[in-house]
Amino acid sequence: MSQTPQTPDGWERSEDALHRTFTTDDFAGALALVNRIGELAEKANHHPDLELGWGRVVVHLSSHDVGGVTERDVALAQQIDTIAG
Repeated sequence: MSQTPQTPDGWERSEDALHRTFTTDDFAGALALVNRIGELAEKANHHPDLELGWGRVVVHLSSHDVGGVTERDVALAQQIDTIAG
């Protein structure tokens, strides 16, 4: 049985997924963040669920093929943290 990956700092784990809300100054900033996350996700061939709102982006990461969180999710979460920094 494989070990469950560590939850990255700032992320929450629930319902077999990682979740984090990022805030921005306005809608344009949130949209720009969604686009940057989309670019990372395409490169990784791993696609999170995203919620876009005024001044916020909510990210949900899960490996649907295995029904939970994997190292692939953790790696993408860390990349997202870097660009959102």
